[in-house]
This record gives sequence, C-alpha cells and structure tokens, in this order.
Amino acid sequence: MLKKWLWGTSLTLALAVAGVIVYYGYSIVHFANSISTASETSSSDTNQNTDTPTTPIPKWEGKERVNILLLGGDTRGDDAGRSDSVMVASIDPVSKKAHLFSVLRDTYVEIPGHGKSRLNAAFSYGGAELTKQTVGDLLGIPIQHYVYTDFIGFMALVDAVDGIDIDVEKDMYYTSKADKHMYDIDLKKGLQHMDGKTALQYVRFRHDATSDFTRTERQRIFMTELAKKMQSTTSLFKIPEILEAVAPYIETDLSPTQMLKLASLGFDINVNEIDKQQIPPNKLLTNELAGSAQVLGVNKPKLQAYIQNLFEEDAKSSEDESTKVKDLN
Repeated sequence: MLKKWLWGTSLTLALAVAGVIVYYGYSIVHFANSISTASETSSSDTNQNTDTPTTPIPKWEGKERVNILLLGGDTRGDDAGRSDSVMVASIDPVSKKAHLFSVLRDTYVEIPGHGKSRLNAAFSYGGAELTKQTVGDLLGIPIQHYVYTDFIGFMALVDAVDGIDIDVEKDMYYTSKADKHMYDIDLKKGLQHMDGKTALQYVRFRHDATSDFTRTERQRIFMTELAKKMQSTTSLFKIPEILEAVAPYIETDLSPTQMLKLASLGFDINVNEIDKQQIPPNKLLTNELAGSAQVLGVNKPKLQAYIQNLFEEDAKSSEDESTKVKDLN
C-alpha cells in the first residue's frame, strides 16, 4: 500500500512539473511576442504561440558567447533621455560561466557619430541600439542584444516576484522636490523585505562618498538576489503571472525563440558562481576634465585586455573540467 501511494505521489508530482514546464514555455513565448522589437519574427515563432503548446523549450544553440546589454531608464523630466543603469550580462554557453558587469555611466567614451561624452548620453542620442554599439566598442566585445526597462517596470518586476530580501548596509536618505518626492529614498540599515518601491530606492541611492561606485555594487547585489528568486520553486510556478506584469514596461530586440533559448540557458547557470564586478575596474580609471566637468577616463586597450582575460579564464576552466571527466572515465 505504501509503495503504491509513493508511486502515485511521484506520478502526480511529475505531471505537475511537466505542466509547469509547458505552461512556462508558453508564457515565455506569449511574453516575448508582446515585448520583442526584433525586426525578424519567424513563422516558427508565431506557430509556437498557441493555446496547446506541445513543443519543448528549445535549447541554446552554438558555442559563441552571448552578451546582453541591460538598460535601466530614468524616466523623469529632463533626464528621460539618459540611461540610469548600464549593465552587461555575458554568458559562455559551453562552460556555463557568467559575468555581470556594471558599466559606470560617467565613463568618458567615444559615442559613434557624436564625439566623446559620458556613457549614459548615448541613450539620448540613439537609444538602446547606439548604447549597445558604444558599450561594445568600449569593452571590445560584440553586444548581440539588449533589454530595457524604466522605473515603473523595475517596480512591477519586484512586486511580481513578491519582493526581495536584502541586507541594507547603512541608513540611506535622500529627498528631492524636482520629482515631487515620488522617488525619495528613506531606508534603514539591516535585513529587510523590499517591495518594488523600496528596492528602487536601494538600487538608486548614490548620495555618499563613493557615489556611483557603491551604487553599481548594490545593483549587482540586487540582480543576484533577483536571479535567485526567479530560480526558486515559488517563482517558477508564478512565471506566467510575473511575465504578464512586466511585459508592458520592457523593450528588447530578442526574438521570442531567442528568449526561450536564453531562458533555458539561464536555468543552467549557477547563480552563486556568477562573476559580478564594476567596469571599468578602479585600477584602470583616471579622473579627467571634459570642459569644466569631471568625468571618468579609462585606458581602453587595457580594459579590453582585462575583459578578454576574464573570458579566457572561463574557457580554460571548461577545458580543465573536461580533462577531469575524461580522466575519471
């Protein structure tokens, strides 16, 4: 009797998990179709968006590293045309190694067709596409895709996953009349459960001695905690609801099929092993003046060599693991 009960329970669990995977796949397709700005949408993408999906989630193909630009927009008043947050997620599909780079927005760079300026000005000149090109030129890597959201989309995402637990390192307070106090910051030190509004305060605060340096560090902490939450069992069952909540606020050039494949690849990544760091690193930064304004200069050849070294270490790690497996066999 016990054996029969265990078998029945296992079968029920298996069917439930299979249902979640199918529903998850359908929801990703539906979500991707609603937000994608990709110019090419194949007929297979369209055919997958049906009420009775039977095709499993496609796997990521190829061995080329994929680099995705993550943009957060400041949609208030005069700052509406500049990117508030610039990050790059870089994944090696072979080694399953991933990097999350916070690119300092005040880095003084060459913006194609517009001369030199702060990095975040690229968005005001040419949106996500020009920012993608500018960041790729700076880092010396191809940026294949981008994902963009604004303050409202950020808050909707955090609320959709039922909040994030973050240990705030110190009291944070800032108030401004410019936006009618809509985005004032008032956080207390200590571990707390954050909703969308408080999480936005946490990732935006930069009114301390280290300004954007510690702010980008907090953004990386947040992204790590968000990834953990998205991979949790609870959030997995809520994927359709989560995607529906954030779809109106997200823009991307990823096609629906590419999004499905990335979702599959993302679940193969160990979140705790993601390399998270500020780019350019402090050792490659210099303080410079652009007119009367202070900006962050960088030795671009050294920065690009630094990035390539990180990627070469990923490849070496993958080769070492393959050798170990062969030796064991």
